Amino acid sequence: MADPIDIFVAQLNSWGKQKIPFVFLVDYAGLKPLAWTVDEVDDREVLFDFKGFTNCVSSVSPPMLTDFTFHKFPLSFASYERKFNEVLQNLKAGNSFLVNLSVPTPIETNLSLKDIFCYSDAPFRLWFRDLFVCFSPEIFIKVNGLRISSYPMKGTIDALVPDARATILADPKESAEHATIVDLIRNDMSMVAEKVWVERYRYIDQISTSEKTLLQVSSEVAGLLPENFDGQYGDLLMKLLPAGSVTGAPKPSTLKIIQDVEGYDRGYYTGVMGYFDGENFESAVMIRFIENQNGEMVFKSGGGITALSDPKNEYQEIIDKVYLPICHVPQPLH
Repeated sequence: MADPIDIFVAQLNSWGKQKIPFVFLVDYAGLKPLAWTVDEVDDREVLFDFKGFTNCVSSVSPPMLTDFTFHKFPLSFASYERKFNEVLQNLKAGNSFLVNLSVPTPIETNLSLKDIFCYSDAPFRLWFRDLFVCFSPEIFIKVNGLRISSYPMKGTIDALVPDARATILADPKESAEHATIVDLIRNDMSMVAEKVWVERYRYIDQISTSEKTLLQVSSEVAGLLPENFDGQYGDLLMKLLPAGSVTGAPKPSTLKIIQDVEGYDRGYYTGVMGYFDGENFESAVMIRFIENQNGEMVFKSGGGITALSDPKNEYQEIIDKVYLPICHVPQPLH
């Protein structure tokens, strides 16, 4: 029986070479990749809107959202601190410089996963078989011609904090964490690109949620693919996954720490989703992720931990990232 990873890689390589538009998903572990040509996607199973590249075509728009409920039930600080301390011990032992620790948070809402897809304001949105919905703000990689770029997002702060922008940019822990991830992405990209550079370093994006406004710090790392690349997107992805911004550095030993400490299956959370339109390839890290677990909704969120991290601040960050970026008017149908 053919290996699903081999099939996935061969499909993306072939479609990329032939310039056939496609969409894809890859789970965090890289064991259950899925891909469809755009003509094959069944909108009863998959709905996507990747910066306007979408299968949400309808003459009837959902009604305006007048009200909704959203409650989150995070694990206790004591439970989080135990995981944090395990990570910290590994950091002090030199097993990692940065670990992205994630946790599941049960939530309750009167919205369905499909409702959340329809009303969320995010550049990358996906609903999959009523198993999960993702509304990600973070680009993984883009390819335009032979130019490849990645946009690691590391550093989050409540916009209402006094001088929030200056505060997060001046924070030594946040600065060290971001520098580590940018360096990791540069190293990863050098495996596929002939030339790599940092185009923009530590710029601020603003993200509106149903509860508050968050500021997120990102950078842009760019490179040039070899002349003989020829649309080999399957090979490209497999060399770069899992995403550095949701794992840590160095990647191999950090993956083992994550597996030991988190104690749950990430599934498609922190995997990658994206599309190829026949010319341009774009993908996103699957963060801001809600999963249907036997009828109960679970929101998965995480944050990067370094030796300078404060457990209470990290705990608050994983709670702040449990949100709905809801617009009361549904997102446009294309």
